[in-house]
Amino acid sequence: MSMDHPAKRATGHTAAAAHDISSRHTAFSWKVRVYYEDTDRRGVVYHANYLRFMERARTEWLRSLGFEQDVLRHHHSVQFVVVEAGLEFRKPARFNDELSVSVEVKRSGRASLVFHQEVRNAGAGHALLCTGEVRVACIDSDTFKPRPLPREILREFAG
Repeated sequence: MSMDHPAKRATGHTAAAAHDISSRHTAFSWKVRVYYEDTDRRGVVYHANYLRFMERARTEWLRSLGFEQDVLRHHHSVQFVVVEAGLEFRKPARFNDELSVSVEVKRSGRASLVFHQEVRNAGAGHALLCTGEVRVACIDSDTFKPRPLPREILREFAG
C-alpha cells in the first residue's frame, strides 16, 4: 500500500501488542460491477474472484486515506502482502450484478492488519453474498522481511 502524498513519511512503528481498532474506524465501501470475465459458464462469479474484489476494495480504502501503494513501495520501501484469508460464501453473485465490497479494520499489530470484509449485492435487499477475514503483513519491499506499520497509516485509525 502506498501514499498519494510523498510528503507523508512511512516510517515508525507501534507497540508490538495487537489491539482492536474497529470501534474507532468505520467501514469503507467500494462498488464493483461483475463482468463476464469474473464468471463461469453459467454466469456465476467464480469463487476466487471474491478475493480479487476484496483486494481492490482494500486498495481503494487505502487510497481514500491518502496513500498510494506505488508511492509507499518506491519511496518508503513498504508493501503489504496477504498472509491469511478465510471466506464464507452465502449466495452467488451473477454476471452484471453491482456489488458493494466493505473494508473494516478489526485489529492491528506491530506489522499486520486484520480486515473484516463483506461482499453484498448493491441492488434491492443488499443481500450478503460473501464474508471474509484477511490478514495482511507489512514488509520491506527490498528484503521481503516484516517491518512495522507506518505511523501515518496507524494515525488514520486513531482519528
